[in-house]
Amino acid sequence: MASTPNRPRLVRTSGAESAKRAAGAPLLPDIPRDAPYCFRGRNILMLQGPVGPFFNGLAQDVRWAGANVHKINFNGGDWFFFPRGATSFTGKASAFPPFLERFCDEKRIDTVMLFGDCRKLHDIAARVAKARGIELLVFEEGYIRPDYITMERHGVNGRSAMPRSPIFYLNTPSPEPRPPQRIRQTIWRATALAFTYYFWAVLLSPFFPRYKHHRPLSWFEGLMWTRGAFRKLWYQLANRRIVARLNGDERPPFFLVPLQVHNDAQVDVHSTFDSVEAFIEHVVASFAASAPGDRLLVFKHHPMDRAYTDYTRLLRRLARSSGLGERLIYVHDPHLPTLLSHAEGVVTINSTTGFSAIHHGTPTLLLGEAVYRIDGLVAATSLDRFWSTAADHPVHRELYLSFRRQLIERTQINGNFYRRLPIPGSMSGIDWARGKEPRTEQGADAEAATREG
Repeated sequence: MASTPNRPRLVRTSGAESAKRAAGAPLLPDIPRDAPYCFRGRNILMLQGPVGPFFNGLAQDVRWAGANVHKINFNGGDWFFFPRGATSFTGKASAFPPFLERFCDEKRIDTVMLFGDCRKLHDIAARVAKARGIELLVFEEGYIRPDYITMERHGVNGRSAMPRSPIFYLNTPSPEPRPPQRIRQTIWRATALAFTYYFWAVLLSPFFPRYKHHRPLSWFEGLMWTRGAFRKLWYQLANRRIVARLNGDERPPFFLVPLQVHNDAQVDVHSTFDSVEAFIEHVVASFAASAPGDRLLVFKHHPMDRAYTDYTRLLRRLARSSGLGERLIYVHDPHLPTLLSHAEGVVTINSTTGFSAIHHGTPTLLLGEAVYRIDGLVAATSLDRFWSTAADHPVHRELYLSFRRQLIERTQINGNFYRRLPIPGSMSGIDWARGKEPRTEQGADAEAATREG
């Protein structure tokens, strides 16, 4: 893959040069079209990645392109998937900033890569990187799923640097992205990788005695993922009747509320809710007080949270105490695109499903901060008023298409953390190609984010 002339390049800089650029123009305005070759000569530090070998494969990709890669492991799961050429940090979180400062000096680090920017040690790393003028590249599940992953400068979701002004997108033309390669089902592969990661994290915990994970580290953690995979099969059977009713020709009018993972940092950091339970109670109270009497309220469980939570008891109690009774519905695994297209409106904190709802033209209300919190994409009204005025807040179609093109151009890469695409020469399974192909609006619709990963 050849470099394009006159394209901004990432070049190796000294610590002093990096510091000078800390407050200046960004080195990486979006995903370079010549990645991974843009990392040639860079000194890259990788922290925690997604469970599995993705970061190891990514390291091989960028090394092959000419980068120097270093890795810090924080627990046995990190070590198992990246055992060679890595440094182990075994101290307390309070000792990590000076450790990281010394590491960056010794290795002349000019780029940091990590998965998830709200983890405690990653938040520390982000602040150190900003102070030193080091490029921070944050990986996250794709804004547009399941065919993309996110790689964004500075931060993701509520910390994204994507403009929030609708005028920017309406006045900034961008070409249609090339159609991505499709990602097949990943639930069982992700389950196996999670089981392996937590097994080694627990087995080797004596070597990392001070490490605190964002989830409990126990032998049962891998088994929880296995339980989640089997729950998927069970709920598909248990919810058949109610899902058929919601998708039928004589379906009742309903609002959809997609739930998020119980310990999602986006809830803790980018919303005012203390928990998903608090969000559920808030939405139910508002609906019971303000929604038209013939509407139903449908909560949908998050697929990645099957292993950990079940809100059946909470929602049964709220159905009784609020007087909603059978108007309050709880489902797990319906075909999401169909449900979104049939809903009168969607209410979410900052779930990626909200962006899928916008794609379907479904009025959407955000109760937290998200990359797509833009007037014209989401409703600018209160929750109480939304139940009766959702139709007054249509999605601006031209704005959505422009925003989506810019989002893919600047933050999305065709690939998956748990299943590699068959890309020749790519150990990470990422399709780094950034070429463009003209497409119609219908083509964009066919390829857009309408499925869950």
